Amino acid sequence: MARRKYVVGNWKMNGLTAALGEAQAIFDAAKAHPAVDVALCPPFTLIGPMLAAAPGAAVGGQDCHSAVSGAYTGSVAAAMLADIGATLVIVGHSERREGFGESDADVKAKAEAALAAGLSVILCVGEPREVRESGGAIDYVLAQVAGSLPADFDASRLAIAYEPIWAIGTGLVPTVDDVAAMHGAIRAKLGERAGSGAAGTMRILYGGSVNAENAAELLGAGDVDGALVGGASLTAVKFVPIIAAGAGL
Repeated sequence: MARRKYVVGNWKMNGLTAALGEAQAIFDAAKAHPAVDVALCPPFTLIGPMLAAAPGAAVGGQDCHSAVSGAYTGSVAAAMLADIGATLVIVGHSERREGFGESDADVKAKAEAALAAGLSVILCVGEPREVRESGGAIDYVLAQVAGSLPADFDASRLAIAYEPIWAIGTGLVPTVDDVAAMHGAIRAKLGERAGSGAAGTMRILYGGSVNAENAAELLGAGDVDGALVGGASLTAVKFVPIIAAGAGL
């Protein structure tokens, strides 16, 4: 069975209530492309309002803590995301790994907490530019995959997002062949953990300067099952063409 395309918007630290109209426009337009699963991950403050503005939409968090509760000022537990209506969460984004010093073990613990809370997980991996230029990108990313995967997981609730750090927000994009090679290597690594059957059903997304102009080519590459989109997901005029590109494949 073919894997459904999955296009997810990561709003990062952007968006006030005035932006909810864009979310409504995105989810309304997505109804014209039922073959594509669409989700938005806004700041925590907008999850509830976004669900109220677009009932039934797939809305998620951008991060969660690994603990169920406790003295972690400013943090959000996975159960809190589920309680407010979120259905998914991103963990291990490079901006968390690089800016907040999160290790593979940290990401693994967060993924396990999210799955235990009933959320689906998008687990991010990706290499810095110097690793790509040295020829070590695949080994680097596969080590992240191995170190970050939960001990046990339901393959239907876990997706991997490959986001080369040097391509995020820079306008730089790997070649389609490089993306396909990385995604194929990730799927093989998943097969070692989950078995080839389960790994064959798991979705591997690409992220890093995805836009309306390059979406069709990237989403059409081997083993690319969708996109994790940053800046282009903030407005319907930029995000909906990416969804449409996925629907055309």
